[in-house]
Amino acid sequence: MTLYRRAFLNHTLSAAVLAASVRIPAVSAAPVRRKVIFDTDPGVDDTMALLLLRYTPTIDLIGITTASGNGKIATTTRNALYLADKFQISAPVAMGQGPSLDGVTSGPPVNVHGKNALGDIPIPPVRRKVIDKPAHDLLIDLIRSNPHEVTLVATGHMTNLALALRKAPEIASLVKEVVLMGGAFGYNGARGNITPAAEANFHGDPRAADEVCGASWPLTIVGLDVTTQTIMTDAYFADLRDHGGAAGRFLWDVTRVYMDFHKSLGVSGIYVHDASAAAFVIDPSLFHTISGAVRVAQGGVADGESIVKPDGRKFPPGAWDHRPSPSVCVDVNADGVRELFRRTVLAAG
Repeated sequence: MTLYRRAFLNHTLSAAVLAASVRIPAVSAAPVRRKVIFDTDPGVDDTMALLLLRYTPTIDLIGITTASGNGKIATTTRNALYLADKFQISAPVAMGQGPSLDGVTSGPPVNVHGKNALGDIPIPPVRRKVIDKPAHDLLIDLIRSNPHEVTLVATGHMTNLALALRKAPEIASLVKEVVLMGGAFGYNGARGNITPAAEANFHGDPRAADEVCGASWPLTIVGLDVTTQTIMTDAYFADLRDHGGAAGRFLWDVTRVYMDFHKSLGVSGIYVHDASAAAFVIDPSLFHTISGAVRVAQGGVADGESIVKPDGRKFPPGAWDHRPSPSVCVDVNADGVRELFRRTVLAAG
């Protein structure tokens, strides 16, 4: 063997040994972002939920649809456009139906959320416009075009969801998950907050709520049973104001009227209603659920009352039979929800 060839072989062998001994770091794939449609009636607590979704890196907001509830539909739509504009949310915004399925238009709770439903903060002229499509059609189109990928989060009256199901029932099998804030099932002493029997979102359109709870889609209900267990105080929001940048300062401003309302009830802070539904989407391990058929009463003094028949319980034949069994949240790690919200807002700042 010539000296040249021996040197060549030794060089090649050394290079091979070196290559084998060096670990080339694997290129990590970008985390998959969950596609979310937010059906909402902003609303102070809806604003909290929207910002939690907006600033969670694993969430991709692909649509916002507006519902009645904390304000009339024109007000909640204006608020959704304002928030999307202010916080640079590119998702299309579609206006929902104002009246309930039965044609009822509810009066807004101005003593809770303020006359403009955003705590009466000044709202400048809004540049964003709604798309030329009703909310339920946007829901249908986005779910159809992203089969088994969309999480639908609903925090107002359930009218848009029911209309979408009526027009395109197949979306129940195409949606990845539905998480709604509504109802009260008696756990942790929770009953109604708009009447002794009914929670406000279900009471605003009980027929729609019953149809939504009876659809065969993967559904989780986040009701007063857990939302009233998580309380955020003035000190909590002052911390966000001082350390959470623009989002933290905005949350302080928008919660002042809402905080005063809760204090008038003897509560030390605000109940975390809609942001609890967003928190479930982000970290369901913070919640404990049961499963069972759910009905929502229509008419009479119990109008809008939600009742679960837990799986495994035996009853005579009744109105809960042959219904799907959604998950119902019955307990929550309140400290975990508060920390999740705080961490997200501070990171945004």
